[in-house]
Amino acid sequence: MPTPATSAVPEKAEIVLRLDGITKRFGPLLANDGISLTLRAGEVLALLGENGAGKTTLMNILFGHYVADSGTIEAFGRPLPPGSPKAALRAGIGMVHQHFTLADNLSVLDNVAVGTERLWRPWSDRAAAKRKLLALAQRFGLGVRPDALVGDLSVGERQRVEILKALYRDARILILDEPTAVLTPQESAGLFDTLRKLTADGLAVVFISHKMNEVFAASDTVAVLRAGKLVATHATASTDQHRLAELMVGREVKPPAPAALEPGAPVLELAGVTVASGHGRPLLDALDLTVRRHQVIGIAGVSGNGQTALAELVSGLIHADGGHAALKGERIDRADPAGMVRRGVARIPEDRHSAGLVGAMAVWENLIAERYRDRDFSRFGVLRRGAARAYAREVISAFDVRCPGPDARTQLLSGGNMQKLILGRTLAHGPDLILASQPTRGLDVGAVSYVHGRLLEARARGAGVLLISEDLDEILALADSIAVIHHGRLTPLLPHGRVSVGQLGLLMAGHWDILPEIVDAA
Repeated sequence: MPTPATSAVPEKAEIVLRLDGITKRFGPLLANDGISLTLRAGEVLALLGENGAGKTTLMNILFGHYVADSGTIEAFGRPLPPGSPKAALRAGIGMVHQHFTLADNLSVLDNVAVGTERLWRPWSDRAAAKRKLLALAQRFGLGVRPDALVGDLSVGERQRVEILKALYRDARILILDEPTAVLTPQESAGLFDTLRKLTADGLAVVFISHKMNEVFAASDTVAVLRAGKLVATHATASTDQHRLAELMVGREVKPPAPAALEPGAPVLELAGVTVASGHGRPLLDALDLTVRRHQVIGIAGVSGNGQTALAELVSGLIHADGGHAALKGERIDRADPAGMVRRGVARIPEDRHSAGLVGAMAVWENLIAERYRDRDFSRFGVLRRGAARAYAREVISAFDVRCPGPDARTQLLSGGNMQKLILGRTLAHGPDLILASQPTRGLDVGAVSYVHGRLLEARARGAGVLLISEDLDEILALADSIAVIHHGRLTPLLPHGRVSVGQLGLLMAGHWDILPEIVDAA
């Protein structure tokens, strides 16, 4: 039975949302198993759980995208009709998605007001809409420029627009899905300030996150799902990170710690490397970077500042337009992804669904996808399926990929098991350079610990690791040295332990004027 909560929110506060006995099956899979939750006015409820624990299914039922097999939902004391997103919106439920749903070519005002006026009206009352938007922005400290194009806004500004979009529709319950995934530490702190203002005004918030420190910074109550069941509900102040991690995965989780190692020979060298964009500002602008054996180099930055171009360059998908790039001392002079694999480069792509795996293919097919022409798997142009399946069984066992077997469809695996599959393909051949791009994005604490442990094992064996991540906790946990990328430019390498989270956040936002004091202190 779940532990009863003793939230900091007064018990007399109005219950604005009640989920009672929500159960949902997808064939033999029991995604939600009799889940009951309540949410009070002014409360921030953090929803935690492993990948596949049932969080997304529960939210989809709440918004009417799915219909529960059994159970009921009440919003503000009234039954919420099942399977009706419009009913959820009318009941005052709003959601800010992890990936923003804004039109870049429209203004802030147009994005916020779109869909709120009746189609048969002969004109749009933009003046009234602008007044309402500005009033909300001032009331909750969400500064925006109504006439600015969304495409010209920073990531933090776009998130403000998403929140205002929900508030403009008179939302009284706000669902935030991984809201800080693409924010700097300063922007995250600003978001938490906004949440305090919103809840002080009576708004109730469900906050979905994998980051424990944020759960403790933002929530009053925390609910933990595991394997479709609600296993605990605690007042946040009465628990700790260790306990919550244990509840999420059903066992003790110990984050791996990197051992002190002497850096070895260079495996990747970039000197003055530039990659043109064709639209003015280059994607990469005169980058200098060296990655050595037994070393993890962390690249921190807000999404869209050149990380993708850097990953594609190292993967051999694109070539440098200027400067010098070398792998193990040999020049990289053209785009050749297959050649980079042969030369000892392994990659964990940032999007496991679109770039890492082919969901419709079997597990064994994905595991040999980068090496199907190797003699182990092919003879005289004929694929050796038996050998490929045998190899897949070895990787499945070695990397704890939980699936029915080599012939299972990859799209049926959970996010964590997909990432383990990619790790198996990446690490099984002992690569010299590992490109790990957002390697734990969207993963729960147990899967994160597993991925980090495997990367550190590869480092200990002699690989160099280039870690590109928007998660500063991940960077600080693994990296021997850190560089920040902003608008395609890269700071010098900053030794681990010599730069604070606040300084990294400022560098990520483009405040490079603080570099001299950091370098001098180091």
